[in-house]
Amino acid sequence: MAETGHTTDNGAGDRARGGINVTNTGGNVTIGDHNTVTSTVTGTAPARDPRQEELLRAVRRLRADLGGVVPTEQTAALDAELSDAEDEIEGTGRADTGRLTRLRRALTDAGAVTGILASGVAVGQAVGTLLGG
Repeated sequence: MAETGHTTDNGAGDRARGGINVTNTGGNVTIGDHNTVTSTVTGTAPARDPRQEELLRAVRRLRADLGGVVPTEQTAALDAELSDAEDEIEGTGRADTGRLTRLRRALTDAGAVTGILASGVAVGQAVGTLLGG
């Protein structure tokens, strides 16, 4: 909207009824029907904790290795937890304590398989490091 050279302020700091006032929104604004807003965010994501990066790599290796074993209820549950952990680390930069605890439990439940896979041991070690033991 073009500046008209007049104000709708009545002098007391009040805006005239029906006027439009947009202040710093910190984002995009559109008014009216059939508008499209495109927002492009530039820059880099914050650096992840190296221990979280190590866990992410180990999770990906274990998920790939699980594709070569006979699926069981326990390995399916483990794969689901691994997938959720991967998504969480990619989305937020870290797996929270609750996620790590569930992942540790799923690793234990699928122990017959994960105990013989180096990638399973690596995930267990990374989780233990992040949980402090």
